[in-house]
Amino acid sequence: MKNRTSFYFVAGLIGLAIIGIVSRFISNPTSFLTNIFVFLIIGFGIFFLVRRFYGASPQRREQTAFKKAAKRSKKRFQQKDAPKPSSKSISGNVSTFRRTANKAKSAAHLTVIEGKKGKKKKRASF
Repeated sequence: MKNRTSFYFVAGLIGLAIIGIVSRFISNPTSFLTNIFVFLIIGFGIFFLVRRFYGASPQRREQTAFKKAAKRSKKRFQQKDAPKPSSKSISGNVSTFRRTANKAKSAAHLTVIEGKKGKKKKRASF
């Protein structure tokens, strides 16, 4: 109920915009279509310029590589965890179960992401 006035304000602005667009289209359709065409060309130009300068940063490529590797490792890790036996079906000695639980698990679900390996630090040689 608090935002009822803002709703009416926005609805009124949208209504006035629709009335203005329709009246402009009826009065002079060629200039209306030309203005829309120019607006679309300028919008696409700005979009491609922004995408060109901000789209291909090395950090973004590393981030996408990380997301891809994380998704792949998560999928692989879930496949290994899926067929777990229930606690009722485990038979045998309790001490053997505790021994296997204390072993360090391998981190097979982790993957190496290629990084900046080519750059080496300059070190002083004596």
